[in-house]
Amino acid sequence: MGKVTGFLEYQRLQEAAEDKDTRKNHYHEFVQHLTDDQAKTQGARCMDCGTPFCMSGCPVNNIIPDFNDLTYRQDWKNALEVLHSTNNFPEFTGRVCPAPCEEACVLRINNDPVGIKSIEHAIIDKAWEQGWVKPEPASHKTGKRVAIVGSGPAGLACAQQLARAGHEVVVFEKNDRAGGLLRYGIPDFKLEKSVIDRRIEQLRAEGVNFKTNHAIGKAPVGAGNAAATQLDPASVVAEFDAVVLAGGAEQPRDLPIPGRNLEGVHFAMDFLPLQNRRVAGDKHLPELSASGKHVVVIGGGDTGSDCVGTSNRHGAKSIVQFELLGKPADPQGNPVWPYWPTRLRSSSSHEEGCQRDWSVGTKEFIGERGKVKAIKAVRLEWHNGKMSEVPASDFTLPADLVLLAMGFVSPVQSMLDAFGLAKDSRGNVQAESEGEQSYATSSRKIFAAGDIRRGQSLVVWAIREGRQCARAVDRFLMGCSELPR
Repeated sequence: MGKVTGFLEYQRLQEAAEDKDTRKNHYHEFVQHLTDDQAKTQGARCMDCGTPFCMSGCPVNNIIPDFNDLTYRQDWKNALEVLHSTNNFPEFTGRVCPAPCEEACVLRINNDPVGIKSIEHAIIDKAWEQGWVKPEPASHKTGKRVAIVGSGPAGLACAQQLARAGHEVVVFEKNDRAGGLLRYGIPDFKLEKSVIDRRIEQLRAEGVNFKTNHAIGKAPVGAGNAAATQLDPASVVAEFDAVVLAGGAEQPRDLPIPGRNLEGVHFAMDFLPLQNRRVAGDKHLPELSASGKHVVVIGGGDTGSDCVGTSNRHGAKSIVQFELLGKPADPQGNPVWPYWPTRLRSSSSHEEGCQRDWSVGTKEFIGERGKVKAIKAVRLEWHNGKMSEVPASDFTLPADLVLLAMGFVSPVQSMLDAFGLAKDSRGNVQAESEGEQSYATSSRKIFAAGDIRRGQSLVVWAIREGRQCARAVDRFLMGCSELPR
């Protein structure tokens, strides 16, 4: 695969990015895909390793050595076909996936891995630029109707697969635009919404009907949209031959400490969607800005990083990000290859300016006249996975805006209760991913895929589950299925 000696001759090449001080002045994407020659060189680094662990490291099982080789040979159209055979939306994963495939690359044992994500990004962006991505409507219709609740990556992948199988697909989305957390959870500087819009148009051309501003049961409408029509779950089940729940895990983890109700303490998902709506041109939105403020972000994951990048663009006075866990080591290679290692990771938002602090527990939000003004925290020690406070290590930081980015604990329970579905111990929809009843819930005709079933996870896992759920639904409706799993 690639050039036999390429991994010895060429070094990994990072995608070019706009200077950090310049990109903070706008909300556009700032990472450029590789040029044809650069992508060829990166494809050449894919070694003939015999067992492509990268494929098992990838949740959608992308056929990575093949599209690397085709890119090396500059056979772009076939590279696109291979890429699309396992991944409906490589432009999403090519931008926001953390690339577990690269940690499983054989080169990662003691060297920089093949730049798989950058090659994927280059293939799909070239395909869109050349007009190779076309609608693929079904050649015949089955007469079966499927409702999909949620238009995030799981819902979109499921919708596209089922529409191409000939089913009539209706996607219900509680917000005013389709895309789920792709649209309202990921900042535009990481994923411009035109990237989503062109896929939505492709799905529409393939027969998918999107009904935005429609919420199921008493589920909160979220993302600032208070105009959603409330749908009766029983009516939806009665109207369609199958229903797929792909609503995600949107219940944020809270921090119930003294001062939690002070003005200025918000969930990250109160903060991020508002900025995406501003970029989209929405007016009359709530005033929630980091401009001129001391910002403290609690949570060290991707959502926290997105809060940092957005606060930098607002012009925050200072930004501190807390992480409960200890600071990871930064070893060379991958000490737990071919698995995802625990290593220190810094995002582009951190490069733009942020003070990061590990092993910190938050004790209290300190207010003045009802508004948060400071945060009281304590140092932590970790021994054998157990946490304890370091004596006399309390400290206080100024904080005019506190953003809680500690992950999501479960789907919104009211929607699950409205359908009367069984849940697992974590409050997710109970459904297996393997076997004859894969993705089927406790209620006939109702299926579940993505974060609503597995819990908070990655975009690439949502795409995988949406594709696999589509096959399960197709088999349920038709008795068999030719859709790939």
